[in-house]
This record gives sequence, C-alpha cells and structure tokens, in this order.
Amino acid sequence: MFHLMENVNKNLYFFFLIFALSSLTAAGTEPGDSGAKNAETGSLESFADPRRIWGDGLEGLIEEAYRQCFKTYIIGGRIMNLRMPFVENHERDKLSDQDWEFLGGGKGNPGYLWEAIDRVLDSEDFKQYTRVLGDGREKIIIFDMSRRTWTVSLDLFDIARIKTGAYHGLPHKPYVLVSGRGITAVEVYNYLYCIGWTGMDCSGFVWYVLSSIARRQDLDLGRSLSRALGVPRGEDPSYYAGTWFYNSSNSQIISVPDKISALRPGDILLFRGVDGDMVHSAIIQSVDFSRGVIRYLQSTDEAPLEDRGVHESFVYFDPSRPGISLKDPGLRWTQSRYPPFPGEKASPFSDDGERYRAYEELGGGRVVRLRVLNPPGRKTRS
Repeated sequence: MFHLMENVNKNLYFFFLIFALSSLTAAGTEPGDSGAKNAETGSLESFADPRRIWGDGLEGLIEEAYRQCFKTYIIGGRIMNLRMPFVENHERDKLSDQDWEFLGGGKGNPGYLWEAIDRVLDSEDFKQYTRVLGDGREKIIIFDMSRRTWTVSLDLFDIARIKTGAYHGLPHKPYVLVSGRGITAVEVYNYLYCIGWTGMDCSGFVWYVLSSIARRQDLDLGRSLSRALGVPRGEDPSYYAGTWFYNSSNSQIISVPDKISALRPGDILLFRGVDGDMVHSAIIQSVDFSRGVIRYLQSTDEAPLEDRGVHESFVYFDPSRPGISLKDPGLRWTQSRYPPFPGEKASPFSDDGERYRAYEELGGGRVVRLRVLNPPGRKTRS
C-alpha cells in the first residue's frame, strides 16, 4: 500500500536534486567539470521525468504541472526545495486598518510567481531577515502583514509565554518563535507569505493544473469558459475561477458520484468550511485501484508547517471495495490539518477526511469535473 508513495517521494527527490545540482553549478565550478556535470544532470533528468512513473496520460501531465510549483534555492548556505506558498485574500485583513491583495489574487501561474519570489529573496530586507535568524539567539519574529514589515522581540517573558501556549498574535500579525540557528524552508515560507504576498490559493492552483491539461488538448480553458465564469471583456479568466464556480450548477460542471470507482485524474474535490459553504478545492492526480491509493494535490496552509503551500495528499482504501464512498469513515486520509502558524486557532477538522464528511445534512464534500476537458473524440497531445 505504501509502495506508490515511496516511488513518488523517490521520484521527487531526484527531481529536486536536479535543481540543486543546477544551482550548485551556477554558483561556480571548475571549467573542466562542465562535461561531467552536464552528463550527470542529463542522467538525473531522465530518471526524474514524471513519465517514468506516470506515463504520457493525465496522471503524468498533472504531475508535470505540480512539479512546476517547486524550486530549489541555496539560502543561508543551505539547499532548500521550496514549494509554492499558499495565499488567501481578505481572510486576515479584518482587524487591520487596510485591505490588501496578494500578487495576482492567488491565481498566477508558477513561472510568473517564481520570478516575483526571486525578487523577494534577492531583496536586502530578506537578507537581513536571514542574518537575524542565524544570529544564535532565540527570539520572536512579529510579522505585520498589512504593512509588509517584521520586527524582533527578545523579551524572555514573551518567549516563555509562547512556549507555554499563550499566543498573542493576531490574524494580520503572526508571532513566530525561532531558534536563531539559521533559516529553514519553514521560515522562508513565513516571509514569503507575510511579506512577499506571493503564491497560489486553492482554486488558483486547481485552475492552473486544469489549464495545463487543456493546453495539451489544444484548448484555451480561459477562452472556453469565459462566458460561464462571467468574465468581463479584457480581464483574466483565472481570477474568476474560484471554488464557487466548481461548486456551481453551471452546465460546464459535471457532478461526479463520490464513490471511488467513479473517480479519475483531473476530478476536483470540494470541501466545506466552518460555515458549511464550499470553500476549498483540490485536484485528483491518480487513482490506483490495485494498491488502493488516491493521490490528490492541493494548496493550503492548514497543514503541517513543512507542507504549507502546494503539496500532495493521499487517501487509502481497500482495493476490494472500489464502490465505497469517499465519505466512508473506514478510509484513511493522510492529510492532517493544523493552524497556519503555531498558536493560532486550530482547524475544527482533524484531517481532510473529517472535513470531507462534515455537514452531512448539506451533502458533505463533493466531486466535480469540467465538461469541456477531454470530451469524446478529443485527444491529449503527448
């Protein structure tokens, strides 16, 4: 049952290693090493090609799009495989004295967003942040998201209070306890989220993956769905493709029975929030009926600290029972839910499974797919 996950993680390891090797080469090598490095990189690229595991169909295409949401950097002398951060507009600005909006409204594509992240990580402010995190002193970093600034508290009483669970941060002012032993990917994420205002929200990530599928079918998804989305002339359709649309009764949305045997790659999982409305979406990458594994991809910050942003999640089921519902309590959903920053109010759901089963009176979670993608007769280019 765990064999598929092990293969996925091993494949991603070599994928990340390619970028790390490229970064190290760019940082400076002897001229005579270039041929060997190129050969080594070529070998690793071949090994890490998503088609080695997923083939040329939808599974491989979705995996390829997913991998564009990762990039390797050398920061503070450490190699870090960074994932695209999660962003949310207007959920944290309720107590601040101004509204704000993340770059692209959380709907940008990875190429555009990584360029923006490159600029953030090259800024003098981020370099100072890196130095402070490596000065050897335990401290609290206080982020002011509305002003895109951060300050430091060395107050021993404040540090002790955080350690005992007495959190004094606010939604727009997260308090983060750091060790002073150097920057990690977790601290980079905190900075990108609070100061950089750059990343993808859940529906933005789903739209990006669906758009990647559409392009391989010679289809412009934004143009095809512009009318259905109600996009004003000249505006970007991706900005209007929120979870609300996937949950709508629009003729472009096909409701899928949520029994496992009906699922396929590219299907969209919808989850309800604390008010019962559909507020979160994810996309199925693969369904392995022989091993009993559903792999789905999402962008969220209600996850373990190392997983915040774009990441993979799994559902394990009994292969002999493919007809059971995703709401079956016997399924094992691996994605646990945590507050975005330690000390903040925890999610009311312990994991994605509990969240999917919640609000039974409203129907719980939902599975949908886009009618326009891969209709009869349409072929996906290899």
